[in-house]
Amino acid sequence: MLSVYAAAIDRDDPLSGLVIGDLGEQPTPDDWVTVQVRAASLNHHDVWSLKGQGLPAERLPMVLGTDAAGVTQDGREVIVHSVIGDPDAGGGDETLDPRRSLLSEVYPGTLAERVRVPARNLVDKPAGLTFEEAACLPTAWLTAYRMLATKSATNPGDTILVQGAGGGVSSALIALGRALGLRVWATSRDAAKRDWALTIGADAVFEPGARLPERVDAVMETVGEATWSHSLKALRPGGRLVVSGATSGANPPADLNRVFFLQLSVIGSTMGTRAELESLAALLVETGLRPVIDRVLPMAEAREALAAIHDGSVHGKLVLVP
Repeated sequence: MLSVYAAAIDRDDPLSGLVIGDLGEQPTPDDWVTVQVRAASLNHHDVWSLKGQGLPAERLPMVLGTDAAGVTQDGREVIVHSVIGDPDAGGGDETLDPRRSLLSEVYPGTLAERVRVPARNLVDKPAGLTFEEAACLPTAWLTAYRMLATKSATNPGDTILVQGAGGGVSSALIALGRALGLRVWATSRDAAKRDWALTIGADAVFEPGARLPERVDAVMETVGEATWSHSLKALRPGGRLVVSGATSGANPPADLNRVFFLQLSVIGSTMGTRAELESLAALLVETGLRPVIDRVLPMAEAREALAAIHDGSVHGKLVLVP
């Protein structure tokens, strides 16, 4: 089976452990369902796995990938929900199951001709979405949707700040924020990415750390240490900072005086539930919004695609097709 997999871990040179080639079917529970992958999208998670984050060496070789859309053996067109968890163990939310994992951490991922998942992890693909578009949803777009629709407590007309325009989650936040009726501001160090953010739905763009025209209702934070201080300062009293990543560092100064004096809320958010994935897909059909796709490549060119994610030269999502 053609697969894109981690054969070794290297924190300094993650792509050195990447292999693209034939790999036999790896163990999964007998009652799981097989999906023929029609399209799979990439995420920073794939690069982090090659660095050993969430993927110890004893689990190698491991098929990478968390996102896919495809067809089951009985012809059902589906989107794969990549959170492997028990909703009951999480109080009704599988993302809160203490033993949850994502595909490619414990069980083989989606960057292959086939992937196996629990039956409950399959969501019907709307006919209005292509396989390539649907494959963009389960990680970056679902993460963004949960941040906005579930965690941010925002309403149409509110203003949000998206830190670090350009990546998969941030571009999804911008596009989804606009679709949900929010006023969207975004930051980026790169002038070209700031200009690009305007084309996908941002109402205004700024350099990181810039003084904003007014304080915002919520900040969407995926960058971490480099933007944390600005994120806190950007919030109105009582505002919310929703954080789902920390690509520049996980331990910024907390600035607790500002947090308690202005009664700010700092809220963690990880992935999303199967129900939220269904709601996200329905929103795209209802609004006509579609994921921002940088490019679609054959799975055999996964190294080129992962290198682009590693060096940050991506605008939106990268999609691979077998």
